[in-house]
Amino acid sequence: MERFLHWWQHIPQHLDPVILQIGSFRIQYYGLMYLVAFAVTYLLVRHRLKTEDRFDITPGQAVDLMTAMILGVIVGGRIGYVLFYNLGYYLRHPLEIILPFRFENGITFTGISGMSFHGGLAAVILFSWIYTKKARIDFYQAAELFVPAIPLGYTFGRIGNFINGELYGRVTELPVGMIFPLAPDPRLRHPSQLYEAFFEGIFLFAVLWSVRKRPMPAGATLCLYLIGYGGVRFFIEFARQPDQHLGLVFAGLSMGQLLCLGMIVFGIGLYRFLRHRPQGR
Repeated sequence: MERFLHWWQHIPQHLDPVILQIGSFRIQYYGLMYLVAFAVTYLLVRHRLKTEDRFDITPGQAVDLMTAMILGVIVGGRIGYVLFYNLGYYLRHPLEIILPFRFENGITFTGISGMSFHGGLAAVILFSWIYTKKARIDFYQAAELFVPAIPLGYTFGRIGNFINGELYGRVTELPVGMIFPLAPDPRLRHPSQLYEAFFEGIFLFAVLWSVRKRPMPAGATLCLYLIGYGGVRFFIEFARQPDQHLGLVFAGLSMGQLLCLGMIVFGIGLYRFLRHRPQGR
């Protein structure tokens, strides 16, 4: 047992996040995990279009909608990180918002580092709504098609965080803890990325996938997603190390927890709206 715990607790120290590096340019597993997440989501959506005869959406429109969502993830994720997590820094270094370089002490290639889930989510909803209006697709039907498939992609994204050694958890005395090389000290910390991979990804996917065919107001699955993800992430944040430059923001809560509370409130409000919304509009 001791040998297993020693192996488990030192896993992050043996992971190399870089697949290929040429000079200062590098390709990391994190980017690959994004591609896998998008591919898994798309394949699940195509499966639903083939097996569920209730969506007035063509495969081509699904591809276009998926493209809009990917743009939302990238644009919104970056803008959200800038606004929610490091606005002061980027006001002083505005070029680093869009350029993959750091300009302090010369020019260093860094990649686009820093993405916000909540910013990406907001942009995905906005970009999807714009596309559905342009394509004359019912937005809530499109949400019903995509939302149950999306959480499984989070599993791969969080595994990418784990391989990167980033977004690690708070210090713990539990044997489940791990030693993360990027942490400020060698103490055991919660592998919060793995908690999120399971609960935000596999668990939430299982819940939404199991209820996807139940009779509910159009768009209700989106509400369940907002409430479910917000609730799961809120509690996992108690095991996740807050951003060093932010710490706990309000009432002992992290920025992520405050944003998750906003998700939950919005999800509840949207569900109340949909319950009283005439169907077919």
